[in-house]
Amino acid sequence: MNRLQEKYNKEIVPALAKEFKRGSVMNVPKIKKIILNAGIGKIFKESAKVKAIESQFAAITGQKAIVTKAKKSVAGFKIREGMPIGIKVTLRRDKMYDFLDRLINIVLPRTRDFSGISTESFDQNGNLSVGVKDSSVFPELESRESGDNFPLEITIVTTARNEEESEALLTCFGFPLKKNKK
Repeated sequence: MNRLQEKYNKEIVPALAKEFKRGSVMNVPKIKKIILNAGIGKIFKESAKVKAIESQFAAITGQKAIVTKAKKSVAGFKIREGMPIGIKVTLRRDKMYDFLDRLINIVLPRTRDFSGISTESFDQNGNLSVGVKDSSVFPELESRESGDNFPLEITIVTTARNEEESEALLTCFGFPLKKNKK
């Protein structure tokens, strides 16, 4: 069992059950999945670069990435139906906790000018979306000679009912959240 998963089961569940007055541990918010997404809009014609980004996703996450294709044509963006427009990976269970551990302890602290994740990054359902401007902050990509650094979006999907529950859950995991002044 992963270190964060063990921490969730032994420490976070009882603490959140007490804080939110939940009778059942099944009612306590948890992280459902983590989705990594990168747009390949400008480089979709260069299949070598797309393959390089796919292999980088595989190195970061430990599983094969899926190339997403356009569902319909958009003439203004010069996109035709079926063209590759993005790459994504959905992590669950053990791989999710492994990635979350690396994200909290290694990747976010290595990000340039990082001062915490804004609480405005939560949506009304309690999910958190974080953008990473440069993929080179992942330690798995250091050993590779890759000039192709790409931005990616990380979405953490929770079972929380609102932003408050999700914020409490992620704070217990050790996410560096910063309060926004209203």
